[in-house]
Amino acid sequence: MNVPRLHGLVLAGGRSSRMRRDKATLEFRSGESQLDAAMKLLEGRVAKSFVSVRADQRADPARSRYAHIVDRGDIDGPIAGISAAFSIYPDMAWLVLACDLPFLDAATLDTLLLARDPNFDATAYRSTQDGLPEPLCAIYEPDARVGLNEQIAAGRNCPRKFLINAHTQLLDQRNPHALDNVNTVEEYERAMSALNESRAR
Repeated sequence: MNVPRLHGLVLAGGRSSRMRRDKATLEFRSGESQLDAAMKLLEGRVAKSFVSVRADQRADPARSRYAHIVDRGDIDGPIAGISAAFSIYPDMAWLVLACDLPFLDAATLDTLLLARDPNFDATAYRSTQDGLPEPLCAIYEPDARVGLNEQIAAGRNCPRKFLINAHTQLLDQRNPHALDNVNTVEEYERAMSALNESRAR
């Protein structure tokens, strides 16, 4: 079968209300924002990369340096970006990444890419916390588009629930902390401590 080309999408359209500052601009490594780190991880792994943004973020300096796709304005959450990407490029598969994954490494992405099977709707990792699919470091095949739109039309905007109900290939994480996300000031401080400790070894 023909394998659909893969594009990358970094979700950076959130309001970061719990962090109280823009998560995309946080620097877990000096001189490199988290958005820059995510886009760098996509380099060489996808045909083209985009940043998912809200309409009012298009001119934002941190985001405007990259090709972007504007989120759907009629729904909230990460699914607004995924759905918008499919509406523009419906025949592409999408490697979707959140912009708040400071521990994400190249090996985790490469394992995901090697395991990709376009016969599934999606390929994703199991959460090390609860065993459920991790929707924000996952590959969504073109066949996922219809199911996503049906879920949105039914008023369900959770990409994790979509993956639970879809034909999803699930993988185990080799690095149990690779997909730990950072949403609050306290989580940011803990992540910085862990990263600094790791660098000091």
